[in-house]
Amino acid sequence: MAGFAGIIGHEQIIDHLQNAIRLNKVSHAYILDGEEGSGKMLLASAFAQTLQCEKKGTDACGTCHSCIQAESRNQPDIIRVTHEKPGSIGVDDIRDQLCSDILIRPYSSPWKIYIVDEAEKMTVQAQNALLKTIEEPPAYGIILLLTENSEAFLPTILSRCVTLKLRPVKEEQIRSYLMEELHVPDYQAEICAAFARGNVGKARRLAESEHFSELKDQVIHLLRHLRDMEIYEITEAVRRAVEYKAEIDDYLDLMMLWYRDVLLFKATRQIDGLIFSDEINYISAQAAKSSYEGLEHILKALEKAKIRLKANVSFELTIELLMLTIKEN
Repeated sequence: MAGFAGIIGHEQIIDHLQNAIRLNKVSHAYILDGEEGSGKMLLASAFAQTLQCEKKGTDACGTCHSCIQAESRNQPDIIRVTHEKPGSIGVDDIRDQLCSDILIRPYSSPWKIYIVDEAEKMTVQAQNALLKTIEEPPAYGIILLLTENSEAFLPTILSRCVTLKLRPVKEEQIRSYLMEELHVPDYQAEICAAFARGNVGKARRLAESEHFSELKDQVIHLLRHLRDMEIYEITEAVRRAVEYKAEIDDYLDLMMLWYRDVLLFKATRQIDGLIFSDEINYISAQAAKSSYEGLEHILKALEKAKIRLKANVSFELTIELLMLTIKEN
């Protein structure tokens, strides 16, 4: 679907951009700030396509020559700045692809639009080069900086750009999208939507990932039986957890969602609102055996485990301590 119409959520940002087009008050520089998968590129591409659309409305028509070119990333006046070094965008990348190029008038459109993805990777020299262009842009120039961390920009860049922060998309919207557009079963859509925490890209990736499904099954099997395990079985479970070291955040988040379900069911005795509602027999049994203090202790232990792993504390030691804490509570 062309333009803004196919974007899930981000209604306030879309309203802001469409109002700017409607009132002819489009800024020359924008920062779109949001985590990976949150929809920055979708918003930037839709905005660029709409600005260049030959129908000149507040959303892209999807059928004119410019829109068709934009859909296939062949619109000559929508330029995506690339960089060869994975870790940084250098001053030469910005000068050659943006600062020098923007001085040449648009090829066939009213605007010349530059999309800089991973813009937080710009070196200080690259930012200073860009700053000169942002301070005195040609009337037809628009620069869209996409970033996961706008704090990485120089204050002088921040002060000259309109910053739009992407907020989490509502769980219901993500769940509906997964079920209606990707035909994901309702129970799976529920887990992926809750797990993605408002990030549509992440929800889609999880829904399409066989590996995530395998990880989920492994974690659920562990949590069903952890309290009754002997020490040697816990040692074996730690060894298996090492296989998921690369996805340990997902592993721990699944555990957290499980114990939140146990806590919620203990408090409400309601299945509605549970992420793992298909595991209600195990959830209700654990809720009956657990105290509120014990469950709070487990959730705090999960948070501590995340902090320890980020601080490079021994993986096996951290996970073993976590599992023993869960067993005791």
